[in-house]
Amino acid sequence: MSDERPVIAVIGGTGRQGSGLAARWAKAGYPVIIGSRDAARAQETADEISARAPASGGGGKVRGTDNLTAATEGEIIVLAVPYSNQLNTLKPLADALAGKILIDVTAPLVPPKVGTVQLPEGGSAVVAAQEMLGDEVTVVAAFQNIAAQHLADLEHKIDCDVLVCGNKKAAREIAIRLVSDAGMTGWHAGPLANAAAAEAMTSVLIFINRAHKIPGSGIRITGTPAEPED
Repeated sequence: MSDERPVIAVIGGTGRQGSGLAARWAKAGYPVIIGSRDAARAQETADEISARAPASGGGGKVRGTDNLTAATEGEIIVLAVPYSNQLNTLKPLADALAGKILIDVTAPLVPPKVGTVQLPEGGSAVVAAQEMLGDEVTVVAAFQNIAAQHLADLEHKIDCDVLVCGNKKAAREIAIRLVSDAGMTGWHAGPLANAAAAEAMTSVLIFINRAHKIPGSGIRITGTPAEPED
């Protein structure tokens, strides 16, 4: 990724998690497109984010449109919709996503027992997205374990780490930079199949939140990475 920041399109950007990520990237200077089934609602969310992270203050420009236009015009695509809408949202966007990186935030939460791990057939929601989209799209899993309320508060220092899974290291590197620019630490967590662990952890964290009355628990990776060799 060059110093010129790519355009990030957040599909499902009107939701709590999507709008929170979009606001953090806008604050960091990225141009952001909010995608939604309702273009007018997307623009309303874009206007709200722009008011919180104005371009004149160093933030990136934010605009709203429909999902297909967002997927077409974005350079990096982020999917932040409920699990029940994941594949149905992606299917009509497949051609627009070809040749791009898709960062999928999906965790397979199945109401009413969202605090119980319920991985889909095949083991991973994000793997299912990759299989449906095919090799023309590079899918990366990230942000499954970050509470939406933490993302929304731009002054809040998020004390959680992000597991980043994907079959291509270069794509994971791009996602990890976006994690960092959103105010968190990202870790290479292996191939896309390993996203099943992060997806399952979402339900575990929800249970912990309820049992211990924690407003958005998260995970941290302990230990210090070795210095790279010269």
